[in-house]
Amino acid sequence: MSKLRLTLGCWNYDRTRALQDGRVQPDGIDLVYLDMPVEETFFRMLRHREFDVAEMSLSSYTVSLNRDPQPFIAIPVFPSRCFRHSSIYVSAVAGIREPRDLIGKRIGNPEYQMTAPVWIRGILADEYGVPVDSVTYVTGGEEEPGRSEKIRLDLPSHIRVEPIGPGQTLARMLASGEIAALQTARMPSTFATGDGRVRRLFENFVDVEKAYFKRTGIFPIMHTVVIRRDVYERNPWVAQSLYKAFCAAQRLAYEDLRETAALKTMLPWLVAHVDEARRELGDDYWPYGLARNTETLATFLRYHHEQGLSKRRLEPEALFAPETLESFRI
Repeated sequence: MSKLRLTLGCWNYDRTRALQDGRVQPDGIDLVYLDMPVEETFFRMLRHREFDVAEMSLSSYTVSLNRDPQPFIAIPVFPSRCFRHSSIYVSAVAGIREPRDLIGKRIGNPEYQMTAPVWIRGILADEYGVPVDSVTYVTGGEEEPGRSEKIRLDLPSHIRVEPIGPGQTLARMLASGEIAALQTARMPSTFATGDGRVRRLFENFVDVEKAYFKRTGIFPIMHTVVIRRDVYERNPWVAQSLYKAFCAAQRLAYEDLRETAALKTMLPWLVAHVDEARRELGDDYWPYGLARNTETLATFLRYHHEQGLSKRRLEPEALFAPETLESFRI
């Protein structure tokens, strides 16, 4: 019997590489792995639904659940996670010395619904007393003019979001002081130059992020994996098959990182990095599945609702195919 041929849009991660090179093959599926940067994958899946399965922004997916019919269903796999204190950049001329100095300022977000800024806005509100509606958000291309929200938003009136001009970019506006700060996933080019016009709000971000994890137990989730709902409804078994395969590929990545005979990643102190991650976050420091991620997902969903992106506050289990939330026992 021939296998079901499915396309997967996903970036080239160590934790998914075994799916890309065929070392792990999902049961019953002939998987065509399309390696693309996340911005391209998200754009093509959200606008045109080009792939059967795709990596997707957790925020974009959650927004899509407000649609009728819902276009996607997720499995509890998280190819991208990142602490985001390091992703708040400020203009040197804006006089920002601490988080509360952001109140009343104009702050760039490439897209308001983008997952990284959702986490940043929530953390600033929870941890530092910067209310979500205390600033004006300006949106547009970080490095190229013309970027717009991939999903139409219907925000409450107390959330102020303004698009930038057709020829402007957020990176240049930050360097010139036209915006006071930028909340983003990608490091802006005007910070990378190192000329001092742009700096991080939290220059000691590693210490701050470790303290945040110790206090909250949260390692923020950025992306999940979605199946086009028409594909899932015709073949509900694919959710569990894909979930098992992603978990198997991740186990191989863990093994590679723990290998000491020859380093498989170009980090001179890889062994020390892995030891530190296990010491700070536990042996399974990048967990998949719902059980280990319930509190992280619940916090994100609260932020999403508080920031006007969800009409109602969802529960974590509502995000995922029910087949992936339980397993047989012997």
